[in-house]
Amino acid sequence: MMLGSDSIKPVKLNEIYQIDILNLNSNAQGVGRIDDFTAFVEGALPAEVVKAKIIEVKKNYAVAELLEILKSSTDRVEPRCPIYSECGGCQLQHLSYNAQLKWKRRQVVDALKRIGKIDVTVKDTLGMKEPWRYRNKMQFPVGRIKSKIQIGCFAKSSHKVVDTDACLIQRQQNDEILQAVRRVVDKFKVSVYDEDKHRGILRHVMGRIGVDETMMVLVTASEKLPNEKTIVRALRNELPNITSIQQNIQTQHNNVILGRETKVLYGKRTIKDKIGNLEFNISARSFFQVNTAQAEKLYQTALNFADLKGHETVIDAFCGTGTITLFLAKHAKFAYGIEIVSSAIADAKLNARNNNVRNVQFITGDATAILPKLGVRPDVMVLDPPRAGCDEKFLLTIAKLKPSRVVYVSCNPATLARDLNILEANGFKTQIVQPVDMFPFTSHVEAVALMLWTNNQTNSI
Repeated sequence: MMLGSDSIKPVKLNEIYQIDILNLNSNAQGVGRIDDFTAFVEGALPAEVVKAKIIEVKKNYAVAELLEILKSSTDRVEPRCPIYSECGGCQLQHLSYNAQLKWKRRQVVDALKRIGKIDVTVKDTLGMKEPWRYRNKMQFPVGRIKSKIQIGCFAKSSHKVVDTDACLIQRQQNDEILQAVRRVVDKFKVSVYDEDKHRGILRHVMGRIGVDETMMVLVTASEKLPNEKTIVRALRNELPNITSIQQNIQTQHNNVILGRETKVLYGKRTIKDKIGNLEFNISARSFFQVNTAQAEKLYQTALNFADLKGHETVIDAFCGTGTITLFLAKHAKFAYGIEIVSSAIADAKLNARNNNVRNVQFITGDATAILPKLGVRPDVMVLDPPRAGCDEKFLLTIAKLKPSRVVYVSCNPATLARDLNILEANGFKTQIVQPVDMFPFTSHVEAVALMLWTNNQTNSI
């Protein structure tokens, strides 16, 4: 059936259809076809035949609610979490872990071919031996239904808080933090933020778990936390081993979790964690990989791709608290770390001192502006940008520097593919890509790509 812009779509709202599921999209929804019209079915898996009800019809696709599985996938498993069907925190607990790893590799392969026009070796995804209880960082919104406090993830496709006492992908200590906060908030009647009315105090609870140290951060919509001393005392009684209790102030009427100002209410400003034989200080707002065990595999892959012999100059352009930078500096002549968040740079400098790494310099600012002024031609460039990837101006700046190697660490296959395509058009060639499963049971996948300078440009810089 040919479907023009004014054609009648082959599906109707609220109608029930039998759908063969062909694959999963990037949000881990099952993808099927109804008379050549795409339908996304939450909870369905490839090779399944399902009965589903159309709940939304768009120009080029429909969204359907899974009603019944007529033919089940051999990779389907029973989710461990009792609130999995409600919670939006995980998307893949109903898919076996081995199948998750294969699907995540396929996500990277498809993005590279479709978006980047790149055909390159993509290795099998590096997974975990035990993929539960891995997250060292919790950021849970706080809500209220009538008089009952709700703390947990948002429900799928909504801002309704799904209350939980235990999250199976969080470290156990984060469960203890959220349970303690719930009891104290109830006891002292702390007002909960209402995002529609922009009223109330407590917005989010953050927990960060290090090596024998824990941090709790209360994110508030006001500069003052009423009954601050009483609340802190009560939290310390609930959690006698807590290392740090802090307040982050987020007064803006938006969905950004953390504000710019953080106050220490008790204990230290930072906690310590380790990756490999390096120790890191982590503050409330600093970026640090949430899966410590897999971070070591990720950074070791980046180090292997950098192929350092001891005489190289390395630039880490999105260095955060200096994790990758310090790993590289141990094997290079000199390493530079650049990061726009000043508190992360402060942590990075402290991390360098504490780990006795002297052949490194950390610089605060935008890497696009800093690189041309640095006066350094790196042998290796390391990129670890946020999900949005790199802007083209920055990538062209890298091409002008002509590093022998670019090691690109990505948390988004789509922007990775886009950026590699730009670099390939300006003198680089992708050699190999290694996916790493940093976030089991979710749709997210990390990948490390190696590019070499070839000077075989198709575009002028």
